[in-house]
Amino acid sequence: MSAGAGGAVDGALEPAAAPDRPGPPGRLAWEVRLFLTAVMFYTRLPCPNWVGYSEDQLNQSTRYFPAIGWIVGAAVAATALAADLVWPASVAALLALAAGVLLTGAFHEDGFADVCDGFGGGTSKARTLEIMKDSRVGAFAAIGLVLLLGVKAAALAALLQNLGWRAAAAILFAHVASRWSVVTVIFSDVYARADASSKVKPIGKKISAGGLAAATVWLLPFAGLAWWQPWWLLGLPAAFLVRLLLGRWFRRRLGGYTGDCLGAAQQTAETAVLLVVLACAEAAL
Repeated sequence: MSAGAGGAVDGALEPAAAPDRPGPPGRLAWEVRLFLTAVMFYTRLPCPNWVGYSEDQLNQSTRYFPAIGWIVGAAVAATALAADLVWPASVAALLALAAGVLLTGAFHEDGFADVCDGFGGGTSKARTLEIMKDSRVGAFAAIGLVLLLGVKAAALAALLQNLGWRAAAAILFAHVASRWSVVTVIFSDVYARADASSKVKPIGKKISAGGLAAATVWLLPFAGLAWWQPWWLLGLPAAFLVRLLLGRWFRRRLGGYTGDCLGAAQQTAETAVLLVVLACAEAAL
């Protein structure tokens, strides 16, 4: 996730150091701290200073990345449904996208744009990484973002027209499933920058099997789709397929992933889930 939303740039973000990982008596407090760490880094929502920061804390907070999907997805869905009461579905969809961008600081979209520029203009690993660190927006990034946001806006508008209030469930599903798929990238692949450099603040670079299992728990509420809208569940393998294809591409070009790659994977997987659910709605499934 090309960062840059919740905190400041490298060198400017210096919260109080986090305490050592507590034993069982302080486990709940530690989990709250990890959750707020995820909120601090992956949204623009304010967090108390006592949350602190350490690399281990950030890595462990990755288990709550799908939970961020619930927060952002809820905001996007609420905006879409509320706006749809007043304006056409196309306007409601654009306002919903704007709400998501404001809440996250557009750091996923920024990552997608950087990947478009880097992979579109880079001919070697070093050059691709160099382009991805450049803050300037190139033609590949501009075209990619226009296409991405255009497809997402059209899909959201169509979902509102086809599903009404049920579009909220589709939006939540897309946000949570896409972030879960990103966690699997962190679990299975390696960070590509040998110098650990980044344009902005650090990202979670590893997660344990237990952390992955904890992240998967955030998908469990969607088990209800099995008897309510079972065909929608095809969105989950669609998100994972996107993750597999992009992960293979990242490894071939970079030897692993970067924060920008994770942002691109999240945005692409989210779009894939929305399109799968929309296809089901159009087919009356």
